[in-house]
Amino acid sequence: MTDHDALVFANEAFYAAFRDGDMTSMEQLWASDIPVYCVHPGWNPLFGRQDVLRSWHRILTGGARPDILCHDPQPHIIGNVGVVVCFEQIGADFLVATNMFVRQSNPNMWRMFHHHSGPAASPPDIKPPDAPTAIN
Repeated sequence: MTDHDALVFANEAFYAAFRDGDMTSMEQLWASDIPVYCVHPGWNPLFGRQDVLRSWHRILTGGARPDILCHDPQPHIIGNVGVVVCFEQIGADFLVATNMFVRQSNPNMWRMFHHHSGPAASPPDIKPPDAPTAIN
């Protein structure tokens, strides 16, 4: 698995934990040995693992967890830091997110240390999945 593949996988794991309401996976995705930060849409910034994870617990167990999809992830790696900029779709609404990861001791292990999401100026150009090919 390439560095970029591992980074995209970590980003996909974040959105899977979000969609599934999987607090255990969400806790494992966030870095534990460096400061972490989070800015949810319409919230004040959160600083520190305890406050960030408390916010995710509130979102994932609050009963109105949004069904979220990630579109057009753009991964970038700078040394031991990975950045993924993507669109989040919740219903008909779109947000833009910046997800930042740090490489842990395992070279392909990325842990989130920053998430920031806010309204998008316009929706992304979403391409429909390729149609299956008929087999004769």
